Amino acid sequence: MQSQHQPDRPIGPEPRSSRRLARLAMVLALLWPGSAFSDRLTVFGAASLKTALEQIAEAYEAKNGTTVDLSLAGSSLLARQLQYGAPADVFISANAAWMDWAQSRNLIAAETRIDLLGNSLVLIAPTVAPPAVPSLSLQNTSALLIQVQDRPLAMALVEAVPAGIYGKSALQHLGLWDQLQPHVAQTDNVRAALALVARGAAGLGVVYGSDVISAPAVTVVDRFPQDSHAPITYPAAATHDGQKAIDFLNFLSSPIAKEIFVGQGFTVLVE
Repeated sequence: MQSQHQPDRPIGPEPRSSRRLARLAMVLALLWPGSAFSDRLTVFGAASLKTALEQIAEAYEAKNGTTVDLSLAGSSLLARQLQYGAPADVFISANAAWMDWAQSRNLIAAETRIDLLGNSLVLIAPTVAPPAVPSLSLQNTSALLIQVQDRPLAMALVEAVPAGIYGKSALQHLGLWDQLQPHVAQTDNVRAALALVARGAAGLGVVYGSDVISAPAVTVVDRFPQDSHAPITYPAAATHDGQKAIDFLNFLSSPIAKEIFVGQGFTVLVE
């Protein structure tokens, strides 16, 4: 099982770097046509799924003898790479919007799409540098502002990456966005935001509840109400109707995979 992390980029005009990415994807498709080999499988997965997918890929390889190559990044970048022709068998997004985007462009096999997982949203602070004020909570605006006075609020890209989109929506719902926005430091994906807080480089962060399961360097300050943002859903789909992609999707619903997902803080939606 191989895992690769990639940065994310927001939605916008096709910059020169995007054209280079498109050319690179075409070259990769020629040099590494993963779908052409029965013993390899390429999975594009949201960065927040890192730990869970690594464990699931290992279990799948042991059971089926198929090597699983993981490409982990923000959902927006993964969807763009599919558009540019990057080789992948399965796509797992951290929100429905980017899966809808891929489906509208015939980048996935729509009949294979499932709602796989759910998640929650939390506010975190570093344990290496205790909060400047002891009464941090989403209800204490002044305490939040003190906490980010010298170190920013880390969030994934708020206009492109699902975690950032959910986070901005939640802060707006709670009436906190206008005051906290000047202190926001945006990152390419949610795991990068988590890392900033874990290092103490950010005073606060908005991440998924699943992100903090194996992150002892951060402390959950508060949990966002579920009604403060759209439901957090992880849809999964095959990029074509190949049997090995279907087999892996089925494995994601197996008792082994479900146990791993639950252990990593996700809610399993698929039966």
